[in-house]
Formats: sequence, structure tokens, C-alpha cells
Amino acid sequence: MNDDELLRYSRQIMLPEIEITGQERLLNSRVLVVGLGGLGCPVAMYLAAGGIGHLVLVDFDSVELSNLQRQIAHTTDRVNQSKVASAAQTISALNPGTTITCIDQRLDHEELEYEIRQADLVLDCTDNFDIRFEINEHCVALKTALVTGAAIRLEGQVMVYDPQIEDSPCYRCLYREADETALSCSENGVAAPVVGIIGTIQAMEAIKLIAGFGQSLAGYLLVFDAKSMEWRKLKLSRNPTCPTCS
Repeated sequence: MNDDELLRYSRQIMLPEIEITGQERLLNSRVLVVGLGGLGCPVAMYLAAGGIGHLVLVDFDSVELSNLQRQIAHTTDRVNQSKVASAAQTISALNPGTTITCIDQRLDHEELEYEIRQADLVLDCTDNFDIRFEINEHCVALKTALVTGAAIRLEGQVMVYDPQIEDSPCYRCLYREADETALSCSENGVAAPVVGIIGTIQAMEAIKLIAGFGQSLAGYLLVFDAKSMEWRKLKLSRNPTCPTCS
């Protein structure tokens, strides 16, 4: 690290769990963020601010006015701009030392596999079961850590797949099939801070996994209820008949 980096990350380096060794791991890492909406915005911003060296941002959508209530990396003057370009502009302003790769298209099976193969860790910030299942499938096959988040209305959840932990359950262990009745923000709404809370937790789990400290959420489902301001941490087990990891 140079002098500027030592100063920029000094408050993290002070932590005995991170120190210079952990910060260097962050700086040398390549992280894939799929989805630059309500979850992906705080994820990407905090990872860049925290010192992730290379962020690969994937989203094929454009910024809409209705996104701005919760997608904090985008601004009013960027409506109709691609989400990855908008997010990259915000991230570069936060931390010009972060390398950013923008992918403004829907990745096919092989392209997604390639990007996951290059990554040290993947964050699923999407809102589509089919895409979630595909990301999960590749991460399990390639033994790449995966942090998945979801939020709707006044609720959210986070789970982690960590291939370094024996019998770590994957996303498919939790949801065997796509939920045809799954809620969407456009149809059911979501409170702005809820996606920020969930996305921030995703970013924290990613930093812990890469820097190598603490206990991750692998083997658990963390559930948040904003209405009652309650958290539940539910123990998960690998499904012995899971079509992906068993």
C-alpha cells in the first residue's frame, strides 16, 4: 500500500481483525456484483469505499425515476443512463483507486460462468429466481463464495454460501424451485432504508470473507422485519436432495 491508501483505509487498518494484511487482501480482490438496483447500489458503494480493488458490475437495465427512491448510486440527471455506468460514476467519485469493469448486458450461461470463475466472491443483488439459481449453480460448481440478499416491503434477508465450510447450504437448499408467487418491488413496494440495510449487510459479509475474519452467515438465514425492528437468525442445513450442491 502507498501512503494515500494507508491514510484512506486507516480506520479499518486499526481494527485487529483487519490490519494491513486484511486490507491488502481487499485491495487485491476481484468481486462480482450482479444487479445495481436497491441492493447492488449500497453493496458496490461500500465495497469500493472499503477498499475492494476490482469491482465487476453487471446490470442490463437503465435508471428510471422510480428507482431513485432507493437506488442511491443513481441520480436524477442520470435517468435513462445505464445503471452500471451510473454506478461506476458514483464509485469512481468515492474511490478513484477502485478498478471498475462495467457489463451492460444480460450474460448468457457461459459468460456468467466466466465472470464468476474470475471473481474471488460474488454478490447476488438481483430480484429474479432464475438468475439467482444460475448464479448459485455456478458458484457451487466453481467453489466461489456467494452472498445473496433480498428485500421487499418492510422485510429483507441475507444468506451466504461459503465453499470453505463443510456442508455449507446453498441458495437452492433454501428454495428448491422458483417461487411463481414471488413479490416484486414494482408491484408491492419497498421502504427505501430496507434495501440499504440488507445491502450493507451483504457488503459486510463480503469484506469478512475476503479479509478472513469473524463468523460469516454461512449455514444461516438472517431475516429482518423493519416494522417490528426485529432480526431472526435461522439455522440452515444442506438439503441432501438439493439438485445443485448434493
